[in-house]
Amino acid sequence: MAVNLLKTIALFALSSLLIFKGAVGDLMCEELPVELCAYSISDAGKRCVLENYLARKGIVKYQCKTSEVLVETMSGWIETEACINDCGLDRNAVGISSDYLLSHNFVAKLCSQPCSSYCPNILDLYSNLAQAEGNILCTNIITYQHYTGNAENITT
Repeated sequence: MAVNLLKTIALFALSSLLIFKGAVGDLMCEELPVELCAYSISDAGKRCVLENYLARKGIVKYQCKTSEVLVETMSGWIETEACINDCGLDRNAVGISSDYLLSHNFVAKLCSQPCSSYCPNILDLYSNLAQAEGNILCTNIITYQHYTGNAENITT
């Protein structure tokens, strides 16, 4: 229990430092710890992606890399733990994939009020992935919000 608390405090402190990047320099994916990599965006506006590789003796290790996926609306972003939880994501997710969009439960979490209203980075990522597959993410949510200003208890 104490180890988890210390880990949480350390991650919070590190993410706070990185959010105030003016004090520590530019946010570069390759410099992020693997615990903060997934769902982050570099200062250049490119998504960070967690990748794994086989090290010596068959041990799988992880590293943070800069992807070629450009985010037009934001940069220098480390996703909050609240958004990771509210959107049903895993901070240890490797790569960027639209496979999760095949799960109704996953899409329902993405389109939930806490995720769709307060996590623009996540919504941007998965909306673009859905669009690349020829789909529109959260269409029922967007339509309902447009007419009522409220998205509670609505799922797609």
